[in-house]
Amino acid sequence: MGMSRHLSHGILAGLVAGLVLSGPASALEVGQKAPDFKLDASNGQAVQLADLLGKGPVVIYTFVQAFGGV
Repeated sequence: MGMSRHLSHGILAGLVAGLVLSGPASALEVGQKAPDFKLDASNGQAVQLADLLGKGPVVIYTFVQAFGGV
């Protein structure tokens, strides 16, 4: 029983430390430039934001759980 209690306290302490050290995510304000990033497109090829900016405006949208069973 003592070992299980120490393990659960260790796990809890690790989770709390991870949340504290990760820091808050900050949202972009209107007019701010998005940081450069690279993602895989639906065809499997990598797409980088910097490569698209020279071609005109970029609109980013997501379908969270669009194809899930939820």
